Amino acid sequence: MHATRGRNTGLGLALVSAFAFGGSGVAAKPLIEAGLDPLHVVWLRVAGAALVMLPVAWRHRDLLTRRPALLAGFGLLAVAGVQAFYFAALSQIPVGVALLIEYLAPALVLAWVRFVQRRPVTRAAAVGVVLAVGGLACVVEVWSGLSFDAVGLLLALGAACCQVGYFVLSDQGGDGDDAADPLGVIAYGLLVGALVLTVVARPWGMDWSVLGGSAAMGGAAVPAALLLGWIVLVATVVAYVTGVVSVRRLSPQVAGVVACLEAVIATVLAWVLLREHLSAPQIAGGAVVLIGAFIAQSATPKAPSGPVAGGQGSGGPGADSGTVATAGTGIGPQRTDPEEQLSADRATT
Repeated sequence: MHATRGRNTGLGLALVSAFAFGGSGVAAKPLIEAGLDPLHVVWLRVAGAALVMLPVAWRHRDLLTRRPALLAGFGLLAVAGVQAFYFAALSQIPVGVALLIEYLAPALVLAWVRFVQRRPVTRAAAVGVVLAVGGLACVVEVWSGLSFDAVGLLLALGAACCQVGYFVLSDQGGDGDDAADPLGVIAYGLLVGALVLTVVARPWGMDWSVLGGSAAMGGAAVPAALLLGWIVLVATVVAYVTGVVSVRRLSPQVAGVVACLEAVIATVLAWVLLREHLSAPQIAGGAVVLIGAFIAQSATPKAPSGPVAGGQGSGGPGADSGTVATAGTGIGPQRTDPEEQLSADRATT
C-alpha cells in the first residue's frame, strides 16, 4: 500500500513538473521578442531560481564534498545546457517544434546504449527510435527543404542531448546510505548553472529596462516582471523540484514517459497564447514523435548476459550483484524488485 501511494505521488509530481516546464517557453518567448537576448533570459531564470534555493543549498552544504561530480554535472547539463540551448532555439523556431525536437532524448539514450556501450536493445526500443525520427521529419517538413531555421533546429537538438543528462543525473545517488538529497542536488545544480551562465551570458550588458515594461503575448500586453516571475518560480523551482523527486519515486523511464506531456502542453499553450499554429502534417508528426519517445523511453534495454565487471557497469565498485543498468538510460543503479518492475511495466503500457 505504501509503495502504491508513493508511485501515485510520483506520477502526480511528474504531471506537475511537465506542466511547469511546458509553460517556460510560452513565458520566455515574449521576453526574447521584447528585446532580451535568449542567454540573458536563461541567466535570469537560473540565477533567480538559485537565489530562491540558496537556503536549501546551505542546509545541504555537505554535498559539496560528498558528491561534487554529481552537482557539477547536474548544473552543466540539466540546468545550464538544457535551458541555454532551448531558449536559444526559441529565438529561431516555434516553441512546439523546439520541444518536440528536444524529446528526441529517449532516442539518443538508446543510441548511446547500443553504439557506445555496445549493448543490445529491445526491438520495441528500436521501433520507438524509428518512429521518433520519422515524426521529426514531418515536424520540420523535410520535403520542403526544412521549413525552419537550421541553426534553431541544431540548438533544439543540443537541448535534447543535455536532457539525457537531466534524467540520468536525476536518478544518480538515489539509493544507499550515501544518497544525495534531491533538493540539495537541485539547489547546487542551479548555483553551478548560474555561475556558468554568468560567464557565458555576461548579464552586465543586458537591457534591464525591458523588465520594467510589457511584452506582447498573443496580442495582449503582459508585464515583463510577471513573465519573469512565472519563469523563475514555477517553470524552474517548482518544475525541477517536482521533476527530480518524481524520478526518484518512479524511475527515469516512467518519469520520462510522463514528461513527454510537456511537449503537448507547450504546443497547446503556444497555440492559444502565442498564436503559433502548426500545420496538419506537423501535428501528426508531433504525435508520432511522442509515441516514439514513449516506446523508446519505456522499453527496457536488454541486460548484459553474465556478470558486469566492477567499474564498467552501472553499479561500479562495490555495487550489489542485484543491480542492473537503469532501464531507459543504460546508466546508474536501479533496484530490481519484482513488484516495482511490474508496477513500472503497468505504468508504461
